[in-house]
Amino acid sequence: MSGSPGLADAPVRRALDWACDPYRWRYQAAAVRIGMALTWLILLLHEFPRRGRLWGPDAAWSWQLAQRQLEESHAFSVLLWWPGELWFEAFYALSVAVAAALLVGWRTRTMSFLFLICVLSLDHRNEWVLNAGDTVFRLTAVYLVFMRPGRVWSLDARRAGRPVRRDRTGPVLWALCGLVLAYLTLGAILTGGWSLVLWLYWLAHAVRAIGDRHEGTRGTLDLIGDIVHNAAVVMLMIQVCLVYATAGWYKIQGRQWQDGSGVYWGLGLDWLTPFPSLTQLITSHALLVLALSYGTVVLQVAFPFGVFNRRLKNVMLALMFAEHIGIGVLMGLFYFSLSMIVADLVFLPTGFLLGAAEYGRRAVRRARPAVPRRPAGEAAGESGPPWRDPGGVPAKT
Repeated sequence: MSGSPGLADAPVRRALDWACDPYRWRYQAAAVRIGMALTWLILLLHEFPRRGRLWGPDAAWSWQLAQRQLEESHAFSVLLWWPGELWFEAFYALSVAVAAALLVGWRTRTMSFLFLICVLSLDHRNEWVLNAGDTVFRLTAVYLVFMRPGRVWSLDARRAGRPVRRDRTGPVLWALCGLVLAYLTLGAILTGGWSLVLWLYWLAHAVRAIGDRHEGTRGTLDLIGDIVHNAAVVMLMIQVCLVYATAGWYKIQGRQWQDGSGVYWGLGLDWLTPFPSLTQLITSHALLVLALSYGTVVLQVAFPFGVFNRRLKNVMLALMFAEHIGIGVLMGLFYFSLSMIVADLVFLPTGFLLGAAEYGRRAVRRARPAVPRRPAGEAAGESGPPWRDPGGVPAKT
């Protein structure tokens, strides 16, 4: 009987070791960070010529309508704090800069925090100009704040590998964010639950910055950060599974998906056919439409059950990527498809991500022009007199 407590504690200990593992899902979080920042950056740059008509002060969705909607939903948008074109242009430029900084992994703690604010502000300013991809993007941005996406493939990781130096940029950025939050709170510009959430997040990272100076406190905070990181990744996985399961079960209840014509009617919308000839080629084959309709339903319903099986996961992810690429090409829902693919990256195996990164490095090295080597004597500083060229012929003066 004396050994029974040890046997009972073994599963608990394994669960704690799993939750506290600092190396778990580092590459998956980095892949989600890069994918989200790149997608949002492409969106901002692509819509740059139309930014004023979409989110500006004179947008079709007027200032008064946006404020009324935010009062009903209890959300917030930085763009509605101050009127005027100058504030909008400054915030748009800031959004581009934040997305670029998050893409390269510069100060990921601060940038993920600002990235969430930028995403929520633009989306809540006008929720009618983007497709369903903005919902997935908002959810993923929330989970990204609680992850540690800068441990690998980032400038933060490169800086961490260098000799320890006193960090001045991080405290300055965080102090600046605190001053802005204080001004917004005291001026009653930011109130309610969002104010509390942002202050709690700011204070948590302020405590982290102070605790880094003490060895014992740093270890405890690292442990808490690892648990939060792993929990956020698990929540993102559950969220993606819920999205697919809900979509699949709702399709089952629809008559068009029961008779196998769901894809046909989806591709029949005039405003969702960027390539009409390609769309007609697919919809003209009844068996192909039937296979795509039932295949979509089966894949979405089975995804939450098969994605956690090692043998089925890679196949299901490949099929899901193909489905999203097809939706993006055939229906023109580029950002929706890309946002779903980015969310699916959290399920990719670490070995695949490392192999893809190594393949990318080799491609960059092959594409980089070869630099000719200097002669041995010249490399050693024996380049000869300045009046003679390397071939020994007197140079013209």
